[in-house]
Amino acid sequence: MGWFIVKRLTSLIPILFGISFITFILIHLTPGDPATAYLRASHIPPTDEAVAALRVELGLDKPLYVQYLEWLGNVIQLDLGMSYVSKKSVWDEIVLHFFPTAQLTFASCILILVISLPAGAISAIYKGKLVDQLSRIVAFVGVSMPAFWFGFLLIYFFSVQLDLFPVLGRGTAAHLVLPSLTLAFPYICTYMRLLRASMLENLNEPFVMYARARGLRERLIVGGHVLKKSLLPMLTGLGMSLGNMLSGAVIVETVFAWPGMGHLFVTSILSRDYPMIQGCLLFMGVIFVVCNLLVDLAYAFLDPRIRWEGERE
Repeated sequence: MGWFIVKRLTSLIPILFGISFITFILIHLTPGDPATAYLRASHIPPTDEAVAALRVELGLDKPLYVQYLEWLGNVIQLDLGMSYVSKKSVWDEIVLHFFPTAQLTFASCILILVISLPAGAISAIYKGKLVDQLSRIVAFVGVSMPAFWFGFLLIYFFSVQLDLFPVLGRGTAAHLVLPSLTLAFPYICTYMRLLRASMLENLNEPFVMYARARGLRERLIVGGHVLKKSLLPMLTGLGMSLGNMLSGAVIVETVFAWPGMGHLFVTSILSRDYPMIQGCLLFMGVIFVVCNLLVDLAYAFLDPRIRWEGERE
């Protein structure tokens, strides 16, 4: 198991370098001049002399590979530069906005697991029954409805009509209910159907027939064997979804004015805050990589065959 973890960690090094290079190149391929954007954000007239002097100060007059190496050296030290708008450290701003997103993601993941696991298992056990038909209808509606529309529906019914939850911002636990439900609902429907399909496939495997022939209880077969094996495809999807949610659910955070990574990223794009955009892109890429690593490690715990194959390599 230790060798498996070491190999996965080692494989992250070229991936992280690739993410940093792509992030750096994408920013430099976007139209516009960072020096001009900085002057406008500082309410300074972008004259030719001012732009030229600032380009020298920011190091934009150097060759591209030199700029990348200097930027990469600063990134390794968690120095992502200074924001053009707030004049604060990009790293500090990202950390400040990451905690609200992590809070929203944690609440959404709880809803996803608490609802999708039993709903998907019950739908598979009672295939073709009324509960299965209802779950399929709910899943179809959930994956078809845009997140912003579902969020507006929740705001209209639970905030405007019933006055149960606040509409915008972050503060008490009540502020967390509507955005977390909006963020979780499409994933609940997706993983409910995914778990159902995986369980139906595993229920027809030979090991289920052998377990029944040995006289094991149906509850033990389904809960202890079939469900555990059926969680692997769901775990893969959840790892990708977790990275998406942690990197900032842009639409949900915009609808509910949630001060997270998505909201920070959108405002940075609108204000052409190049260091902040670059820092957010890099941070989001790292989050996806880390989430995939955690999924690989979880796979090794759930399926011993993966662990031992990694040990033999």
